[in-house]
Amino acid sequence: MLEWSGFCHCACIAVDAQAYGSKNDRSQSEIQHDLPRLLDRAARGAGLDRARWQIQRKGDEQLAVRPLDGTEPRLVDDYVRHLVAELRRYNAQRVPEARMRLRAVVHQGLVELAENGFAGSAVVATARLLGARQLYDALAAHPDADLVLLLSDDVFRSTVAGGHTTLSTDDFTHVTVQVKEYEAVAWLSVPALGVPAGTSREPGTAEAGRFVAPASGMPAADRLGPAAAAVTEGGTGISNEYRAESINVTNVAGSVDARGAVFGFGSAGG
Repeated sequence: MLEWSGFCHCACIAVDAQAYGSKNDRSQSEIQHDLPRLLDRAARGAGLDRARWQIQRKGDEQLAVRPLDGTEPRLVDDYVRHLVAELRRYNAQRVPEARMRLRAVVHQGLVELAENGFAGSAVVATARLLGARQLYDALAAHPDADLVLLLSDDVFRSTVAGGHTTLSTDDFTHVTVQVKEYEAVAWLSVPALGVPAGTSREPGTAEAGRFVAPASGMPAADRLGPAAAAVTEGGTGISNEYRAESINVTNVAGSVDARGAVFGFGSAGG
């Protein structure tokens, strides 16, 4: 386990199991037994070593901190994606009442290893983000989702908006979190569904919950290419323009889990 002295700039990763208090003793014991193993497997799948993280355990909740080392995009992208996959496999073997559903938060800031845990405003902010009403609302609004994710504004801009992940800014919704004395901008997503968790309007930073790209001043979803523009300007709703650069070809061998996917079939000649 990696240790440091004084305050160190760290990534803070927190998860909490939904509706833990309403479960019986055996179900609570099972969650406490299985949650660390799911997190460990997700980290290994993402090429991250949780054995080097400082971890604070609290029943159905975990807060992990680790010094920033340049792998933060992998934490936001690969680790979350593998955790979603681990939860999907885990919950597929259980009745709906026994599912494990997680709220997850990633933040960053100065953290000190103190005598009784972690010290620093970044740790407090992470705890406040984990208690955000928007996370609870997102789980309620998307009953099929096993995990909802909230990124602090700093993390979102330095990883997703910075173009350092495979994620799109359109996958996130801009929200304002208010918990106790804490108030801050954050970015909400339901990773398994690949859609924003909701919409909001905050002047100057987002339109209808979407990130505004600094270079163009327009939401990514509103920047139309030539073919898309032809649809809008022509008024027919159909464009026959062929654009080879817009075609993605995926070759698949073996079985594929495509639940929730939408496929389209066609030929290069139209």
